[in-house]
Amino acid sequence: MTYDVGDEKVDFVLDQIETMVASEGGTLEDVLLDGDDLSLSYKPGVNEECPECVPTHKMVEQFLTASLGIHAPNISSIRVNLNFTNMCSGWIRKVRGVIERCFF
Repeated sequence: MTYDVGDEKVDFVLDQIETMVASEGGTLEDVLLDGDDLSLSYKPGVNEECPECVPTHKMVEQFLTASLGIHAPNISSIRVNLNFTNMCSGWIRKVRGVIERCFF
């Protein structure tokens, strides 16, 4: 996805982070740049074979903060909300698999 929030340096950082999270099925959503405040939602992907490969909310926040500090230091506030949709469905699949192995 290519972003267009009105600041090409912020767009560049968002594109890079999106590429990273998309490699594990994640997305950045609801991106809003209001002056020097950036807010967005992070929807983590699911990788059942390598759950630790999926960037955590904290990691995405840290990558954004570090990258924006270098490329767009004018951004003074970054808020990353966590969208649990994929996480819950992955967790439900795992629990269901355990239940099926144990009881059926």
